[in-house]
Amino acid sequence: MADPEDKPPYNVYRSKPKLFGRRDDDGGLASMQREEQQAPPHGWEDEPGPPRRRRRLPLPRRRPGRRRRFGFWRVLRWLVTGVVAWLAISLVLFLVSAQIQSSSVSDAADNELGGAGYPLTSPNTVLVLGSDARTKDSKEPGANKIGQASRSDSILLLRIGGGKNATLSIPRDTVVEIPGSGQNKINAAYAIGGPALAIRTVENYLGIPVNHLIEVNFENFPQLIDALGGVSYRGGCVVSRINGGFKNGGYTLRLKAGEQEIDGKQALALARTRKNECNPKESDLTRARRQQKIMNSIKDKVTSVETFVRLPWVAWAAPKAIRSDMSGPTLLGVVGAELTAGTAKPNVLKPTGTVTLPDGGAGLTVDDAAKQRAVDRFLR
Repeated sequence: MADPEDKPPYNVYRSKPKLFGRRDDDGGLASMQREEQQAPPHGWEDEPGPPRRRRRLPLPRRRPGRRRRFGFWRVLRWLVTGVVAWLAISLVLFLVSAQIQSSSVSDAADNELGGAGYPLTSPNTVLVLGSDARTKDSKEPGANKIGQASRSDSILLLRIGGGKNATLSIPRDTVVEIPGSGQNKINAAYAIGGPALAIRTVENYLGIPVNHLIEVNFENFPQLIDALGGVSYRGGCVVSRINGGFKNGGYTLRLKAGEQEIDGKQALALARTRKNECNPKESDLTRARRQQKIMNSIKDKVTSVETFVRLPWVAWAAPKAIRSDMSGPTLLGVVGAELTAGTAKPNVLKPTGTVTLPDGGAGLTVDDAAKQRAVDRFLR
């Protein structure tokens, strides 16, 4: 019996490569493996017939140096997405800024305001007030400093919403009955009782319920105009010295006749100009019409393509230029109604006479018939 530890001898033979063979020639091993893969399972036999061959389809190849082109619809889709995102950012900034400012209106003024529908779909009457408070460093005699009682420098009513768009300015020297204070100039109501008494006085005088209040913040108003990149104004020559001019810590405005671009400080000074050295015959009615022209200029600029680029900055600055009882969505409705209702024709309550007040000052009077015509024109 052979020893199991003894192994039978065997020889290993290695074939030499063919002289003209390929480097990847494996002696037929690859072909044998392919045959095994093609063989049928155990217990099955191929039907007679010609052998089948598997054919590998070539993969599509991209030409070298050829890039994928951007189609028109692809570019349009990206453009629309960018515009929507830009508008969304502006909307959020506007709502946040408006919400911050809405808390600055006194509760007394808020209680005087009557309710109304959403401004974009229902007519609303908005009272716009601007005070004559001077800057802290003003040296003008008799100037009311910021923080002290001041008179309303401008009184403007807006009828907006539900397809309505009308304006009515009340001259500041119009003599009216101020509740609890007797007869006085209408701008004194703001100095006596703040915006609450100003609202009540306007409602009693015109018989029009006021739904919302906007107080122009003169300190931030120039920032709004500058955020718009300035506005275009067309009018006559204006030379005025606001708050005593530069020499008294105020501002001196000089504008040539014709159309020109004005910045924030110029727009504010123009809106507050009462005495025009270029035309001393101008009255408070001229100033009221000028204020409405500035509002229309702002409206035209807001709807321009140039402003779209600046829209987030404008959206943040606009609510800061005013103090209002309206929340962000309500104020947005007012803005939307104003932008979509066309341009309102300037309308000023024209005085029909004058009167001397007990303190010796001169005031303007409006008879009942003229006042009613103005109110009917405003409400229709």
